Amino acid sequence: MNEQKLRQIFSQSLGIDESQIIDTLEYSTIPEWDSIAHMSLIAAIDEAFDIMLDTEDVIDMSSYGKAKEILKKYDVEF
Repeated sequence: MNEQKLRQIFSQSLGIDESQIIDTLEYSTIPEWDSIAHMSLIAAIDEAFDIMLDTEDVIDMSSYGKAKEILKKYDVEF
């Protein structure tokens, strides 16, 4: 369930199809994932999972796979 929720957040925040969202999807490898979209993505993740990501985690979130890894620190299971 959390995997699907995160995929939808990435899809909506970046304006891309869910089929493009794989663990190796990385920041700035697609034009849609720029700094503005990144902040939108972070805000959506914070809201959806009722957490507040640390600044370090916001900066570290460089791929979809890394996002899942970071969220596990906040007790979000995948």
